[in-house]
Amino acid sequence: MTLKQLQRKLIYTTGFGFFVICSLILRYLPLPLLYGFARALAIVAYTLGVPFRKVADANLKASYGKELSKAQRRRIVRDCFSSIVKSAIEVVSVVGKSTAFIKSRYRLVDKKHLDRALAKGKGVILVSAHFGNFPMMVVRLACEGYKAGAIMRPLKDERFERYLSGERDRFRINTIKSLPRKECVLTTIRCLRNNEVIFLPLDQNFGTGGVFVDYFGRKAATATGPVILAQRTGAALIPCFIIRQKDNRHVIVFEPEVPLEQGSTEEESILINVQRLTSVIESYVRQYPAEWSWIHRRWKAQPRISG
Repeated sequence: MTLKQLQRKLIYTTGFGFFVICSLILRYLPLPLLYGFARALAIVAYTLGVPFRKVADANLKASYGKELSKAQRRRIVRDCFSSIVKSAIEVVSVVGKSTAFIKSRYRLVDKKHLDRALAKGKGVILVSAHFGNFPMMVVRLACEGYKAGAIMRPLKDERFERYLSGERDRFRINTIKSLPRKECVLTTIRCLRNNEVIFLPLDQNFGTGGVFVDYFGRKAATATGPVILAQRTGAALIPCFIIRQKDNRHVIVFEPEVPLEQGSTEEESILINVQRLTSVIESYVRQYPAEWSWIHRRWKAQPRISG
């Protein structure tokens, strides 16, 4: 074993031990203390996370222009840090909790749109974003008895992966490994044809592999996966978002199905529908700006200028 491998093993071992201890402590903390700890941790993260603060402020400034003052941007960035930290604490603390507890904290709204789409028998692609406590959406659906799954990249630390896989198995969440890519696509198609619900976020920079659509008035490289999967399987595209309430409970909102529109070419069809889904995401981010992860370099990739 090389020195680098030994260092990595030590980091993974320490990290895993810290995670297990934290999860045990947080699991049994009364909710007022849990959120008090989250608020304190968010202040630390905001204070130390200078590079992330700068990215978030630059994103907000470029997206809103003069609509937001510097003070308003600062407040959104601070609230964004708070949302991220609270969500992480909630995910860790939910380990071992009952489905009854989860149902009491996460309420489903307009579930009729999901049920109506599932009644067609071709599966549902839940299109969402890194918005609010998004990992809990799949958990909550599984608690309701839906066959729900998500595409995930396996963690490098096998102990972490086994631990989290055990929790996903406890809730009967279908984990689809993102790699190898071909197997991931085939498994996803098989799940949709089995009338399952698959969660797919559509709000991260996708480099040169996607299409460029308008997001807050700027071109953003966006994945085409949800649209292509819907075209191939007939699965319904249902936008879905989780919104934190003032008492730190959550509502999970299902939008009506977004039917596919046809363009003059296959490429145009994909572009049109990715734009429509992205516009729905933008509408929610505009309503609840602090719930979205502004620290992500969403507009990093840009179209090449020809000529």
